[in-house]
Amino acid sequence: MAFDIKNPGLATTVQDQGRVGYYNVGIPQSGSMDQYSAELGNALVGNSAGDAVLECTYLGPVLVTDTDATIAVTGAPVEVKINGQPQPQWTQLQLKAGDELSFGVIQGGTRYYIAVRGGIDVPVVLGSRSTYVLGGIGGLNGRKLEAGDLVPVGEPTGDLPAVQAMPEHFRPSYDKEQTVRIVLGLYDHRLTDTGKENLLNGEWKVTPVADRMGLRYSGPGVEWKEREQPFGAGSDPSNIVDAGYAVGSIQIPGGTQPIILHRDAVSGGGYAMVATVISADMDLVARAAPGTVTTFVAVSQDEAIVARKERSELKSKAWEALAAKA
Repeated sequence: MAFDIKNPGLATTVQDQGRVGYYNVGIPQSGSMDQYSAELGNALVGNSAGDAVLECTYLGPVLVTDTDATIAVTGAPVEVKINGQPQPQWTQLQLKAGDELSFGVIQGGTRYYIAVRGGIDVPVVLGSRSTYVLGGIGGLNGRKLEAGDLVPVGEPTGDLPAVQAMPEHFRPSYDKEQTVRIVLGLYDHRLTDTGKENLLNGEWKVTPVADRMGLRYSGPGVEWKEREQPFGAGSDPSNIVDAGYAVGSIQIPGGTQPIILHRDAVSGGGYAMVATVISADMDLVARAAPGTVTTFVAVSQDEAIVARKERSELKSKAWEALAAKA
């Protein structure tokens, strides 16, 4: 079975839960930006959480299936069409051989996901099917989809869930305002008191400069403490000699526009990380469209661990809800 890509959309790639274990040698984890939406798409079609899906950015693809298929479209709100007829999101959809799947204009957020029963069956590279475009690995030939591609689909390994639509209270929202929790450090001590005040109490907006590597924000800016830069660091007050970057790290080059590093970000460099977005809120950040107003709230590592547990429990309850018998 395969999907015939008639129009690839803006930036459609194959993604799964990511490529873990190679960040120390400069290979990012990649994987779906909004892991929650991708995993629940898999739940709707009877896949495992780690099966590969298609991640669509703003403008989705037009594809035709060569055989019957069960799919679900999750993530950002968008008009879904089968042979030109509107269809619901977060619901099992049935495609017949020769059916065309297409999409209208996205209505919020940035990315949505096509999960298909059996999963996208591209080769596993370093433990993952995820596409890392900059490195040219994973996915379909290490790149985003192109017109004329045939995207293979695997054989189903699990049963379809008893419930065919994700209950509303498990579906994420795509608000124009967000509160993002962060853990301060490693270099927050380099900020002045005014700098920290601006970071934590200022109003920041997502700029159009946002992709799988990171999201840039505009806002009040921050102040850095004056110091004599050490040998090997650049002249910018946010420069350091070198350090490894955690996924979700926040950098503020020049003290003006924070950048949150995301799934395809580099693993190290010469900018100070003033804080890190907690893992439970990385999907939230991924849903932010340009113009989204964001407030950063500092939490402790213990609070971050509790939030991660709560997020895991929410996903488990969503899977259980689909398995419930009427």
